[in-house]
Amino acid sequence: MKKLISLLIALAATGFALQAQAQDAKAGEKKAAMCIGCHGIPGYQASFPEIYKVPMIAGQGSKYIVSALTAYRKGDRKHPTMRAIAASLSDQDMADLAAFYETEAKGEGSVAQTAPAPSAEVAELLKKGNCASCHGENFNKPIDPTYPKLAGQHADYLYVALKAYQTDRNPQVGRNNAIMMGMAKPFTHAELKLVTAYLATLPSELKTVPQSRFR
Repeated sequence: MKKLISLLIALAATGFALQAQAQDAKAGEKKAAMCIGCHGIPGYQASFPEIYKVPMIAGQGSKYIVSALTAYRKGDRKHPTMRAIAASLSDQDMADLAAFYETEAKGEGSVAQTAPAPSAEVAELLKKGNCASCHGENFNKPIDPTYPKLAGQHADYLYVALKAYQTDRNPQVGRNNAIMMGMAKPFTHAELKLVTAYLATLPSELKTVPQSRFR
């Protein structure tokens, strides 16, 4: 009987933990106040480590958003502001925010179906990086939900992000991801600009949705 009771308690505790981690988009909307000052203003630019448009996260996959926030919290993504924000979030906060942003862009307009063909040079660079093998068809359908959609993302943000994967031993700038570090390092900055400029032209599910206080 004692074993049965212990088993029931363990199962109940497991169920409670799973319930606690359930994503709640409505709760995420309420928690997004710290995010909308940057990610809720179309065209808003960051100034560290250089000037670039902050990424569009509405329409991004929820598991990727959680993965990115976790990387900031752990210090695998070195960005002082984002690390401080991520450090203030619980796992539940991250799950709720991710659920909100994954669904926020729905109803904001359809995604065009025709993707422009890359130039021969860009096609060769994309092949060199083997980018589609992870980021999927038209760079909008990642093969793993923890990978980001790239199509339509701001070119200058993508450029800064890729350069971060090339940066070593800098306490303030850089991204620690073995796969992406290996992919990014062979490219020159000029080549990265060509690739990111093309990715930004692709049909996208990503958007910046203005919040009511910014409309």
